[in-house]
Amino acid sequence: MTSIGGSTIERELAELKRWPNPAPPITREEREARLAKAQGLMAGLGADAMVIGAGASLRYFAGVGWNATERLVAMVLPRSGEPKMICPRFEEGSLRASLGIEASLRLWEEHENPYDLTATVLRELDCETLAIDPALAFFTYDGLRTAAPDILMTNAAAVVDGCRMIKSAAELALMSQAKAMTLEVHRRAARVLAEGITTTEVRRFIDQAHRALGADDGSSFCAVQFGEASSYPHGVPGEQRLADGDIVLIDTGCRVQGYNSDITRTYVFGQPTQEMIRIWEVEKRAQAAAFAAVKPGVPCEEIDAVARRVLQAEGFGPAYELPGLPHRTGHGIGLSVHEAPYLVKGDRTPLQPGMCFSNEPMIVVPGAFGIRLEDHFHVTEGGAAWFTPPQPRIDQPV
Repeated sequence: MTSIGGSTIERELAELKRWPNPAPPITREEREARLAKAQGLMAGLGADAMVIGAGASLRYFAGVGWNATERLVAMVLPRSGEPKMICPRFEEGSLRASLGIEASLRLWEEHENPYDLTATVLRELDCETLAIDPALAFFTYDGLRTAAPDILMTNAAAVVDGCRMIKSAAELALMSQAKAMTLEVHRRAARVLAEGITTTEVRRFIDQAHRALGADDGSSFCAVQFGEASSYPHGVPGEQRLADGDIVLIDTGCRVQGYNSDITRTYVFGQPTQEMIRIWEVEKRAQAAAFAAVKPGVPCEEIDAVARRVLQAEGFGPAYELPGLPHRTGHGIGLSVHEAPYLVKGDRTPLQPGMCFSNEPMIVVPGAFGIRLEDHFHVTEGGAAWFTPPQPRIDQPV
């Protein structure tokens, strides 16, 4: 069977089964070690406590995978001792079922001000300096500031990023599963292509395929772009129909126990032109050069610079000029699909073993097409290791 086209949506979905040998969940012991590391980093920051709101960081530290709403759900972590969970009383049962750590609960009723309760907890802890989750919504920060004007508030990014950007073996296993699942979906998505198929139909198939494999909630995102639409890094509104000779760019991912995949494949439905082949091969070399440059201690921005040097030598750029690479070469990934640090000019964070990144030095040719090959690697003591194999050829997506 050909790698591109030749099958049907029904046939490919019928063959999919839940992922065998799924990666184990994050343990309570690992979460406790994260809290202890955070407390050490808080001491270096001079913070007496840290507040983490609902979202990816609350899942990271406490196991609670809730999204933020107007109702305050948060963890207050003192510099030493047990964390405190702030939560609406009617959510107590759900919170206890979700918690992956030992913590005491401080509950508020619907008519009460949760920020006053949080301020009381902070004063009980003799907190003078509070580190604030950098992802906290402004209205939440403002509520805390109003309720506790006597407490100095500072940015907890050094603590949160200092913990989350180095992945453990358990995290790498969950990410490896998510990425392998998405790569399998890419393989099958290429097969279902046929002249006239719409971007909507392909996106729907990709979501169904992720669900069939056991992803948390189907596709966490999905961009399908045909022809000229591929020259816009995140696509354009509206639906497209596939025509012979079109570039196909598919960027999608899923989550496994909250951990993300994010893989892009670019190929041609039909016969590519010589210019398509040439630019695809330049993209491939830029991605490979960025990967080869990864070593512990190298600044993140250097990986971006390496990719751009390859592109500029072939007449693309310089910098963000088009035709060329209009965005950074890569981003960190974990419980957030984009998280610190970043492979971009100005980010001088030294690479460290356990960091995980996308590698996607896209080439955009305005008015014609775009080519993006996106795969992910993690930093090791000896360099970089791919989570999944990069695309081998323009006519072979996987």
